[in-house]
Amino acid sequence: MGCMASTPGQLDTRIEIVTPENIAFEYRVAGPFRRLPAFLIDLAIRVAVAIAGMIAATIVFGSAGVAGLGLGLGLVLWFLLAWFYGGLFETVWNGQTPGKRMMRIRVVSVNGQPITALQAVLRNILREVDAQPLWLYQVGLLAAMLNDRFQRLGDLACGTMVVVEEPQGLREVMRTGEPEAARVAGLVPANFQPSRSLARALAAYVERRQMFPWGRRIEMTRHLGEPLRQKFHLPPNVDLDLLLCGLYERAFVAERDSGATRGDSPFRTPQNPFAEFTDVVVVDEMR
Repeated sequence: MGCMASTPGQLDTRIEIVTPENIAFEYRVAGPFRRLPAFLIDLAIRVAVAIAGMIAATIVFGSAGVAGLGLGLGLVLWFLLAWFYGGLFETVWNGQTPGKRMMRIRVVSVNGQPITALQAVLRNILREVDAQPLWLYQVGLLAAMLNDRFQRLGDLACGTMVVVEEPQGLREVMRTGEPEAARVAGLVPANFQPSRSLARALAAYVERRQMFPWGRRIEMTRHLGEPLRQKFHLPPNVDLDLLLCGLYERAFVAERDSGATRGDSPFRTPQNPFAEFTDVVVVDEMR
């Protein structure tokens, strides 16, 4: 089972989950403003289905002279939609409802694993508590504001959180644009060849590094760059960002320029062993 890596000074809404194999997966937590449109979409679907079902049942049973029975069945349909719509979809769609899928968010367990049917159903039943008072969701909103994973009471009770699905896939070999990267990488033994998992981690980092502020880069490179620095006995003050960029360029950009070829592309995002919808930060167990 994975464990949550605690970061005292969290810089943004991203959190890390680290597996026992020293593989770290990063999630961006979905806040209230991302979850509200998903909730409204699901609510509109439930209302539309309930109204259509009630009208159809009333017409069918009304023609038989028992319109009241049709109305009653419509109310039963609304009851089932209100209490089990979210739980059913999140169970069979791996943590998503139609609204969540449209907004590209997903419910996962706090340890990164897909949620179970019990978690899916229970967190949706407990939504009734979060909706208080008067269906204004003040209880749920207050609970979400008091923790860094934006968990409402239902999430806290079930050990779940809502995360954002981010684009995956590394499209092509790219240059880092760091002239000093080659010099830093020159400190690494010339015969060093990265494993496939390390190659993927380097590709994942280089492709995303420009999207992060410097503080986040330092936080990210520490997990992968520091073990590499120690492995190669490099000076303590070596720039870990440049080290990762240099290894990437030396392993793949220089290789491509020389006309060498590899098998499968190492730049595809590695698979999360817990769920297939997360963003990879660091992949490799240093041996």
